[in-house]
Amino acid sequence: MPAKKKSGRQSASKKSSSRRKYGKKAQSEVRTEMHHLKKGEHKNRKQAIAIGLSKARKKGAKVPPKKKAA
Repeated sequence: MPAKKKSGRQSASKKSSSRRKYGKKAQSEVRTEMHHLKKGEHKNRKQAIAIGLSKARKKGAKVPPKKKAA
């Protein structure tokens, strides 16, 4: 009798990572800051994203907490 092949599906424990990490409001704030980047108000892309997420956190949007420095 041949051995059963494993399906391509992942286990249930991995499903939690497929949830949305950022809410719609956070997405909107980052989009606004990217627009400001194109106008020349920010130095680079990373700065624009950081400012957008910071503003979203202050407004209470769904955003993961900041990473702690080592």
